Amino acid sequence: MSFFFDNPLGITILTVAEALAIIVPVLIMMAYLTYAERKVLAAIQLRKGPNVVGPFGLWQPFADAIKMMMKETVVPAGSNKMLFLLAPMLTFGLAVIAWAVIPVNDGWAIANINVGILYLFAISSLGVYGIIIAGWASNSKYAFLGAMRSAAQMVSYEVSIGFVMVCVLLCVGSLNLNDIVLAQQRVWFCLPLFPMFVVFFISGLAETNRAPFDLPEGESEIVAGFFVEYSSMAFALFFLGEYTNMILMSAMTSILFLGGWLAPFGVEPFTWIPGPIWFIGKIVVVLFFFIWVRGTFPRYRYDQLMRLGWKVFLPLSLLWLVLTAGALMLFGWLPNAA
Repeated sequence: MSFFFDNPLGITILTVAEALAIIVPVLIMMAYLTYAERKVLAAIQLRKGPNVVGPFGLWQPFADAIKMMMKETVVPAGSNKMLFLLAPMLTFGLAVIAWAVIPVNDGWAIANINVGILYLFAISSLGVYGIIIAGWASNSKYAFLGAMRSAAQMVSYEVSIGFVMVCVLLCVGSLNLNDIVLAQQRVWFCLPLFPMFVVFFISGLAETNRAPFDLPEGESEIVAGFFVEYSSMAFALFFLGEYTNMILMSAMTSILFLGGWLAPFGVEPFTWIPGPIWFIGKIVVVLFFFIWVRGTFPRYRYDQLMRLGWKVFLPLSLLWLVLTAGALMLFGWLPNAA
């Protein structure tokens, strides 16, 4: 067996198996996230939601997938055809490969690298390119305006997310996601860093273009925004990318602030449940808040969105970063301090 894993072919097979073990559950969760969102929004609005396709409407995601695959992919005559088709693949591909460093249990990650946070930050920064390319390649003013909105929005809130991550890294002393979770064995970071927890969650809504920050898809003024010209599976890939990013942001919230796979309080009755179950449960709770916010709050104006990012979240995250560093120095709590 050891000879098999020392062989390049064996290593390749093992890597593919690890990737499938992460990607397949994520894709299934993404499919049923669309079902859960429609059910939760229906409950908020006193409706029934999907209830026809299969028992309790459980086959609705598969019906939607078949419908998308059977539709014709329409490419506008004046568009850049290669970039037009590349953009949705880029958006979805980046959303999937970000999961390479996400640990679902102690040491359970495809790549347990020491700079996992930097990897995720780099991938999330590249995600905006798929949207910009889609808006430009469509040769439509509506699509291009939506792409410019999304670029400004994602860049604005990535700054706040970066400072929030630095606050967490100061408390841990490591860029490794596994170490960040293990550092929360005594107390989850959502308690001492509660303001940053709130900033991270709201910035995650803006980063994934979710309501009330879904300005790139403002139906009232720019139709469907950057993907207005897309149809069939090209449109579906943008859709899949958005929901996969939602699950990724929920996983990051769980890892940075909610103890990842760690059981609450670390006491005996809770530790019987396996770590991956706790991790998935925390992701589901955060996703519920993503959906609940969409069904509760009205859409922001664009000037309100920019003001919140630059004039509220940026100064607050900078201030909390300075306070965190000062408190750690004052009480001698800096990690790895001699």
